Amino acid sequence: MYNTIKQFVEDSKFQNFILGLIILNGITMGLETSKQFATDYYTFFEWFNFFVITVFTIEIVLRIYVYKGSFFRDSWSLFDFTVVAISLVPANAGFEIFRVLRVLRLFRLITVVPQMRKIIAALLSVIPGIASIAGLLTLFFYIFAIMSTQLFGEKFPEWFGTLGESFYTLFQIMTLESWSMGIVRPVMEVYPLAWIFFVPFIFLATFIIVNLIIAIVVDAMNEMNANEEENIVNELHSSEDAAKLEIQKLRNDIQELKELIVSK
Repeated sequence: MYNTIKQFVEDSKFQNFILGLIILNGITMGLETSKQFATDYYTFFEWFNFFVITVFTIEIVLRIYVYKGSFFRDSWSLFDFTVVAISLVPANAGFEIFRVLRVLRLFRLITVVPQMRKIIAALLSVIPGIASIAGLLTLFFYIFAIMSTQLFGEKFPEWFGTLGESFYTLFQIMTLESWSMGIVRPVMEVYPLAWIFFVPFIFLATFIIVNLIIAIVVDAMNEMNANEEENIVNELHSSEDAAKLEIQKLRNDIQELKELIVSK
């Protein structure tokens, strides 16, 4: 019984079924945002959501039965358990937020698709580096926000009137969204030398600090791939060594058999 359930849970067909169900559930959740679809197919959506959460609950129960304590020691399994548990909370009065949180079920794609798990693992491994860069970027923004408020706040209060507005405007400039014609050139009409402030900011914030974060993530992915390749090579060497030992044992057995035949 146990082996049958274990084989069923780990079977690729069952995993593909769960993957397809998650994708279908994502499509239906998107359609539910349309008032017309939500009204015309209300019964279908309700029954399909009930079917999905039932399947997910049965899957979690089977996985707990198969893996027992190790299930709760695996972070991905705990994530699946939490997502399904949230879906089981009835969306009655006072709990409407849980109806919205049903969309978290789509995050189960991460646990089902190995490549997505690799990316998330890489991101988690570089959190200390990203946190350091985020701290540097915050300090950088804070300094430039104070400077811009003092320099341009009087003439352009809608953009640089307060520290918070300066933060938001500098963030928009960092993303390069309408930074030139929308903000910098109007400012330069009043302050012709304002480019001395904005050009270094864009160069440092957009082209150096933000790209540092990308570089850290890419480096983590490369390191993870290198570790996987090393593990594969080690497994191949181990298999090769085991094969050599088996061949040597066979040779020894053949030699003993020859000696036994000759002695008789």
